[in-house]
Amino acid sequence: MIQFVGAGPGAEDLITVRGAKLLEQADVVVYAGSLVNPAHLARTKQGCQIYDSASMTLEQVMDVMIPAAQAGKLVVRLHTGDPSIYGAIREQMDVLDAQGIAYDVCPGVSSFCGAAAALHAEYTLPDVSQTVILSRMAGRTPVPERESIRKLASHGSTMVLFLSSGMLGKLAEELIAGGYAPETPAAIVYKATWPDQRVFRTTIAGLEQTAKDNGISKTALITVGGFLGDTYERSKLYDPSFAHGCREASK
Repeated sequence: MIQFVGAGPGAEDLITVRGAKLLEQADVVVYAGSLVNPAHLARTKQGCQIYDSASMTLEQVMDVMIPAAQAGKLVVRLHTGDPSIYGAIREQMDVLDAQGIAYDVCPGVSSFCGAAAALHAEYTLPDVSQTVILSRMAGRTPVPERESIRKLASHGSTMVLFLSSGMLGKLAEELIAGGYAPETPAAIVYKATWPDQRVFRTTIAGLEQTAKDNGISKTALITVGGFLGDTYERSKLYDPSFAHGCREASK
């Protein structure tokens, strides 16, 4: 059996209970060394074989995992955050399907959740935004034209942008061209939940300079939108004048 496990956003105690147990039981671990906190590996048992996939190709990863699974070993493929978001797991699962190898997925806490925690923020504020867009700037991996930052920005929703901290000048241009005002609140969250986490609040227009001033070029999430401001409406859920199935409205 192969288990794809989300390691969480960084802090070693933000892996799920299930994920931690799978790591403890694993005979083989293949982890994304460039992103996963190596402290997670301390959970592994003596004799567990550990491979850092940072320098490996898909084929090399499969050459480790498939023979181990066929030999009856428990293999953990440890991904950062939640493996369903920019985890490149579909291509791995397709190979395993073709080989008839059983696998399962253990979800993890995504870094976009860790960023909100670091910001002490709520992405979905009433009368501000009820939609969160997770996306990225086009780089070596292209983005469909219909999902360009400019087009997504036209919604005015909360945006959390992965893999874009090295292109903040262009990102700001695209956000503004899409409809955001230059003074729209924005934030850079570097290594959310890690011990060396840093948070920088700015505006869309100030993103590039803020990153330059603080030496940020990678391993950061960019958040954009009015949720970072001070104006919003109180939720109906806890409004005394609002009735629902668990509570009558106050007069």
